[in-house]
Amino acid sequence: MGALTHESLVEYLLEEAYEVAETIETGADEAELKGELGDVLLQVVLHARLAEERGTFAFGDVAHGLTAKMIRRNPHVFRPDGSLQDSFPATVEEIVLKWDAVKKAERPERATHFEGIPEALPALARAQKTLDRAARAGLTPQVGHAHPLVELVETCDSENQLGDLLFAVVRAARGKGFDAERALRGAVRRYQNSAPPGS
Repeated sequence: MGALTHESLVEYLLEEAYEVAETIETGADEAELKGELGDVLLQVVLHARLAEERGTFAFGDVAHGLTAKMIRRNPHVFRPDGSLQDSFPATVEEIVLKWDAVKKAERPERATHFEGIPEALPALARAQKTLDRAARAGLTPQVGHAHPLVELVETCDSENQLGDLLFAVVRAARGKGFDAERALRGAVRRYQNSAPPGS
């Protein structure tokens, strides 16, 4: 086996994260979830250890950085010294607005609402995150024309039905020789490029 590198470990980090998601979504017991979370933490420890060997940072630096970020990005929860605020915002909307304002202040160089959404995300996750960001920025996602699929989605009464519909779309795309993942990535890019820049 060759030397471990950040690059060689990426696939394992992603695999372990997906295993945590599957454990949660399938309703596995807490003991299994604990084990899967431990596997993700092991990946973090391995990456930190590789960095420590290079003299760049250690696991403690990762933990301290996370603590500082949580305090900085949640002024509605924490005082600058890390102690809890005496009162908290009344609504989730207020919390999201404060969070977005802090993130925007941290990264004023970002030109669009969509910078920072990882391009490596699966297309559906990237589409969801893009639409979440658009909604928080007050953008109304426009579809070039009324699409019959929108009407089909509106008839869905559960995520199971929506999943079956999405699966049918992928199956039909495959039958036509289309790559559904690539097609959706392209649609997300077109939407992001057509949206007005961040303000």
